[in-house]
Amino acid sequence: MTSFTKNAIKTSFLKLLNEKQLSKITVKDIVEDCGINRNSFYYHFNDIPSLLEEILIEQADEFVQSQAKPDSIYECLLSAISFALDNKTAMMHIYNSANKEMFEQYLNRVSQHTVSEYIDAVSVDYNISDEDKGVITMYYKSLLVGFVVDWLGGGMKYDLSIKIRRMCEIFDGSMERAFKRCSEENL
Repeated sequence: MTSFTKNAIKTSFLKLLNEKQLSKITVKDIVEDCGINRNSFYYHFNDIPSLLEEILIEQADEFVQSQAKPDSIYECLLSAISFALDNKTAMMHIYNSANKEMFEQYLNRVSQHTVSEYIDAVSVDYNISDEDKGVITMYYKSLLVGFVVDWLGGGMKYDLSIKIRRMCEIFDGSMERAFKRCSEENL
């Protein structure tokens, strides 16, 4: 029963977050939406920020554990932002709230993991130091985080997946060139 109630609270919160700004959501709204009393909410969470933090950490952990190996850098980047794309309004409300830092931590964690896994998988045929892999990972992670922050900051007025696809097309082959350059330096 405890797990059911906790999940109901999270589901109601995400539903409300897709409908209105984070600062406009109250515990009363959440408990009314999921049909529980306030004490049940406070049994599971200290406040709304702790609820949001748990959801973002949980989403990041689920993503990290379920991540399949993407076939391309585009698929890699797109998979890292899938939760944000599926919950655009909620992400905008979090981004424009006092809890923006939590979202940025979530985005950094997911992006770091995804890009790192992809680079580890596609660089096996190259003699690249861990330090250089880290630099390449940081570069692509920073690009992704920058794209998402720009998209949110600009009011999500364009299709982020199209922009990321185009970036990948324009810079196709640049990762392999970096791998080759690093390999040659390590000989």
